[in-house]
Amino acid sequence: MTSTYQPSMFDLSGGAGGSPAPGAGELAGRIERHQLTAGAWVDVLPGWLHGSDAVFEALLGIDWRADRRQMYDNVVDVPRLLRWFGADEPLPHPALAEARARLNIHYADELGEEFVTAGMCLYRDGKDSVAWHGDTIGRSARHDTMVAIVSVGSPRHLSLRPRAGGHETLRFPLGHGDLIVMGGSCQRTWEHAILKTAKPVGPRISIQFRPAGVA
Repeated sequence: MTSTYQPSMFDLSGGAGGSPAPGAGELAGRIERHQLTAGAWVDVLPGWLHGSDAVFEALLGIDWRADRRQMYDNVVDVPRLLRWFGADEPLPHPALAEARARLNIHYADELGEEFVTAGMCLYRDGKDSVAWHGDTIGRSARHDTMVAIVSVGSPRHLSLRPRAGGHETLRFPLGHGDLIVMGGSCQRTWEHAILKTAKPVGPRISIQFRPAGVA
């Protein structure tokens, strides 16, 4: 697959010309927390993964798969490409291993466990999407968990809304190394989506770090 996205003017491309290799920056004192409702929160740090354009180009070359799922009476194509890295599978770029290690250190007290898996989605254009959902598979309906998402490539809006309604939908543009962490009751009491758009957008890859047993 050939990259057609517009690189960030502010990203350190990593490696060439003496620029630093891609990697994750500090979290303490930089990441901003947004308190939501019902004990949910999100932390946001734009541009956390420096050299993200190089990471994006490298990830385009992994063995992405197209999936099909049952939708009512039909089997339909999943509108994005997927790749799952289990706890025992090496991540496809050292910057992602560094990112996961930094997340585990920073959130050790709140998480109570470690991020171990990495699910990846490739949104090729505005037609690719993921419907409203919460990452609760394998967990009790009362068990809070945490999901950290690093985005590389062209920005797309991650939309958030409470399951109970009564609150405006929040939108976070994520791409070029941006980080968002959803914690507290967020996966139980809120839901998130990447909605289709008719606007011209380039490809984006999201890397979702999760504890064991969450999908």
